Amino acid sequence: MSDVKEKIIEIIAEQAVLDPSDVAMDQSLEELGIDSLGLVESIFAIEETFDISVPFNANEPDQSDFDISSVSAIVKAVEALIADQKS
Repeated sequence: MSDVKEKIIEIIAEQAVLDPSDVAMDQSLEELGIDSLGLVESIFAIEETFDISVPFNANEPDQSDFDISSVSAIVKAVEALIADQKS
């Protein structure tokens, strides 16, 4: 398991008040009980943890290039952002 994946699962689990082992990669944040405020806090935590800027507008989530449809989508999106910023 990649460090990115582990850290994102920890961040999401903390927001959902769940154990990281209870977070499945195919679950949406909604299924995990994370509301829009929890989503914004998760994005901030991801930005801080990985020192990246996430292209996400909480006021227009549908207009975002950042895929938040599932835990695995978030992991992929963050890995792509990290790769982009290293190049």
